[in-house]
Amino acid sequence: MSHGSDFKSLIWGAVLLLLAACVPLVANGYWMSIALTIAMFTVLATSWSLFSGPTHYISLATAAFFGVGGYLVGTGMSDYNMGFWPMVAIAPVVGAVLAFLIGIATLRLSGVYFVIFTLGLAEMIRTLVSWIQNNFTGSRGLYVLTDLTEADIYIYLVILAAVVYLAGWWINRSRLGFALRIIGNDETVARHVGINTATSKVILFTFSGFVAALVGALIAPRYTYIEPNGVFSPELSFIVVIMALLGGTGRLWGPIVGVIPFALLQEYINANYSSYSTLVMGIAFLVIVYFLPRGVVGRIEQLLAKRGRSTW
Repeated sequence: MSHGSDFKSLIWGAVLLLLAACVPLVANGYWMSIALTIAMFTVLATSWSLFSGPTHYISLATAAFFGVGGYLVGTGMSDYNMGFWPMVAIAPVVGAVLAFLIGIATLRLSGVYFVIFTLGLAEMIRTLVSWIQNNFTGSRGLYVLTDLTEADIYIYLVILAAVVYLAGWWINRSRLGFALRIIGNDETVARHVGINTATSKVILFTFSGFVAALVGALIAPRYTYIEPNGVFSPELSFIVVIMALLGGTGRLWGPIVGVIPFALLQEYINANYSSYSTLVMGIAFLVIVYFLPRGVVGRIEQLLAKRGRSTW
């Protein structure tokens, strides 16, 4: 990606974030709830694409880190009378440490083996948390009661989105970003030219885990009552992947192009045809893989290139 397109991405991101920050001024109730969902998935999909986009490693571990963040907040507040913000500070650190350890152990895997492991990770943690609660604490869920409104949480997530976006912009221009793109093109070549592929992948995977856990911690008050089946749901991981791939991971702001329409579609399906939610995800994934492998943004850029026009 050239420096010119880099700065264009930064400008696009700034415009979108400024518009997003104004949403609480014009939305409330139902639409504020939808905006909060969009903000949550924007952060998750963008941080996911920072790792999986350039490396082509499809991670389905988002729900694991998201759930760890939410559950730590619930545990600290319900069982140990900790404040919300101290737990918000602790949760992403734990998520990052977990991602670091998992990254060291698994990022030597590739292809379908990595996908299968990350898919099983959230289920393993969910089962472990459920077992501990059933056998030692006697409760299935945790209460997270704060004075925060949906508008408050939304603003915090928009700020986090800005931080993640700036981090992504810097990474794309750094040696780390360059190394990750080489890894994505051919990991064997990357090793031969002296790139420490394991370290590069672990750094970004750890950052992704940090962000996902922080989002889970910030969003916890929205649910009030947290239980394992909710916060560790594999569905969340699949939705993040679909949204990011739908928009396109070739541009830093690409995932949001997939987040907004798919979040609205998912909301409509859940409200009117909830039993078909999984079917919609499956169809969406197949459509993306077969017809939009580079996402909406990538497809538009291909069409512009064919017509001899410069890309965005």
